[in-house]
Amino acid sequence: MIERKSLGETIEDRAKIYKKKAALVFEGKTITFAQLNESVNKLANGLLGLGVKKGDRVAIMLPNIPEFVYSFYALQKLGAVAVPFNTMYKGREVIHILNDSGAKAIIALTNFAPLLNEIKPDVPTLEHIILTGERTLVFVHPESTVSLQMVHQKGFFSDSDTAYRRIGEVILKALACFGVKDAWYKHRGSVRVGGKKIATCVISEVEGLEVVNVLCFLGPLVTDDFFKVIWVPPEVKDKVLEPITSVEEVTGKRPGKEEFKACVLSAFSEKLGVEIEEGPLKRDELFAYEKQRALAKKT
Repeated sequence: MIERKSLGETIEDRAKIYKKKAALVFEGKTITFAQLNESVNKLANGLLGLGVKKGDRVAIMLPNIPEFVYSFYALQKLGAVAVPFNTMYKGREVIHILNDSGAKAIIALTNFAPLLNEIKPDVPTLEHIILTGERTLVFVHPESTVSLQMVHQKGFFSDSDTAYRRIGEVILKALACFGVKDAWYKHRGSVRVGGKKIATCVISEVEGLEVVNVLCFLGPLVTDDFFKVIWVPPEVKDKVLEPITSVEEVTGKRPGKEEFKACVLSAFSEKLGVEIEEGPLKRDELFAYEKQRALAKKT
C-alpha cells in the first residue's frame, strides 16, 4: 500500500533527509532544505496566529523569489488553499481574483501596499494583507520625478490610518498649488488623476521612528531606455507599470524644484501645523535614512 503524503509533509521529510543540501538557489545565495523548512514553519505559524485554517483561501501576489516558495508550502502545511496570480495584474483584475476565490488573506510585496489598501474595501472577505520585501521597480528620473522623505518620532500621528489620511491631504494640497484640480486620494492608496497615478506614499516604521516617503511625477516618465535593457514581451509591456500621469501632462506646465518645495512647505504648514526648516539631517533623521538604505540593499 502506497502512503500518500501532503506537500507540507513531503517538505518536512526532505528537510530531515537532505538537511544541508541545496533546496533553492536565488541571486547567488543557497538555501538548504533545513533553512527552507524552518522559514516555511515560521510563516505557517504566523498565518495560524492570524486565524488561517484548513480550507481557507490565501492569495499569493509574489514574483519568483524564495518568499513565494515559503508561502506556498506554509499553506500546504495548514491545509489552506494557495491562490497564486500574476504580479502584473492591476486593480480590477486583482479585485476579481480575490472575490472569486474568497481569499481571507493575501501575501504580496511591500510595493503593492498602496494598490491593495486601495482595493481592500471592495473585497469583503479579505481580512489580512501580509507584506514582504521590496523588489519591484520604481521608475524615477531627476527631471521627471521628485521624492520627499519626512522622519518623525512615532506618535506624531495617533495611528497609521491617521498618518496616511493626513499625508494624503498634504499631497492633494500641494498638487492643487500646481494647478492639478481633479486629483483624488483613496485611503492608503496612490493619488490619482483620471485613474492614473500622479503620486504615491508609503509610511514605514524604523526602530521607533516613522518614515514617510512620497514620490510625485512632475513630468512625463520616459521608460524606453529601460525597456531596451530589460526586455519584456510586447503583449505585457503595458502591464509592467501602472498607468501614470504627471503634473505637466495635467496642467501643461512642469513645476521647478523651488516651486515644488514652496508648495509642499505651504501644504505641510496648513494641513499639519508644522514649520519645516532647511538644514542638514538631524541625528534621528540621518539614522532613519541610513537604516532604510541598508534595508533596501538587503532586500
